[in-house]
Amino acid sequence: MQFRLRVTEEVAAFIRALHPEIKRKIRGALELVASDPASGKPLQDELQGLKSLKVGRFRIIYKEGSRGIVEVVAIGPRKVIYEETYRLLKKY
Repeated sequence: MQFRLRVTEEVAAFIRALHPEIKRKIRGALELVASDPASGKPLQDELQGLKSLKVGRFRIIYKEGSRGIVEVVAIGPRKVIYEETYRLLKKY
């Protein structure tokens, strides 16, 4: 089953700003997430309910929604993405 991806404007802008080679890898990983949302690693503690998929030094943070939708919460370098995702979730 192919899931639909929901990507925020911030995530889309981040992807557009990437180097073409990295952008290609990220898009390939997003296709993997859409075809198999279980492919990511489940996160713990404050980020429970989210999953992370490694793409080089970047991570795609996402959650499986209802009705066949996968929501991409954030994409960024591993060094800062988990803190940024936590801050983002605290805002909502």
